Amino acid sequence: MSEFQEKVISITVDSDEIEGSLVTPNSPKSMIIFAHGSGSSRHSPRNKSVANYLHSKGFATLLIDLLSQEEEKVDIVTTEFRFDIDLLTKRLLIAKEWVKTNNEYRDMKIGYFGASTGAAAALKADAREGGVYAIVSRGGRPDLAGPELLEVNAPSLMIVGGADDLVIRLNNDALGKIRSSKKLEIVPGATHLFEEAGALEEVSRLAANWFLDNLI
Repeated sequence: MSEFQEKVISITVDSDEIEGSLVTPNSPKSMIIFAHGSGSSRHSPRNKSVANYLHSKGFATLLIDLLSQEEEKVDIVTTEFRFDIDLLTKRLLIAKEWVKTNNEYRDMKIGYFGASTGAAAALKADAREGGVYAIVSRGGRPDLAGPELLEVNAPSLMIVGGADDLVIRLNNDALGKIRSSKKLEIVPGATHLFEEAGALEEVSRLAANWFLDNLI
């Protein structure tokens, strides 16, 4: 028997479809839904790397494209959707609803892992509906969640590269508005994409520990 079950899912949105990559270990602990950032997708090697580490710790993951294929084609040219945080938030909530109404997964606790603008969508989604137990942001733009940061309930971890000065400042400002449990972790020497040796491994470790502390 395979250690993991992998499948591609489709979810209907606005008379179109978004797709996701769902991986379920045997006897999973909880489900982590990944919200991808600007110009990225469920095929992002960085998020896939983090997801693989989470699988090794017993978590199921859903890497979901928040834009349809047609919207992605438009966005590549115009970039009009990647900063539409309200749209991304709506799509993330639809993905969470898909998990909660699926008999196989509905009893799992849910966490969000957001990267770049996906972090803002994760925070706004929690502020609007709750229903998640932890949020992790990688190189995120939580500032784009705006005043809804005040309504965030889930324990929230912000992971930022030590060389990413602007994003450190934006994350510190956002953390000042979040009232729930929160923490900022800075990966020394890392830039925005955490491409330096060992940086992404540290992101994975920090994220897994946060989810283990809050979702188990």
